[in-house]
Amino acid sequence: QLLNLRFGRDDEREADLIGLELAARAGHDPRAGVTLWQKMGQASQRQSIEFLSTHPKGDTRIQGIQAA
Repeated sequence: QLLNLRFGRDDEREADLIGLELAARAGHDPRAGVTLWQKMGQASQRQSIEFLSTHPKGDTRIQGIQAA
């Protein structure tokens, strides 16, 4: 099933970067994405293995946001 999925982690990373740019253009602080993913991590009850997921883990997303 994992091989048939249309979007993957790279697509999610790209969407995160586009979201940062759109937020900044709209006058919002794009660093708020870090807070969002911290809250998402706290709300999540299960820990997934990133290798088996189509989405990057919250920590990975936070690192990407901070790097951008």
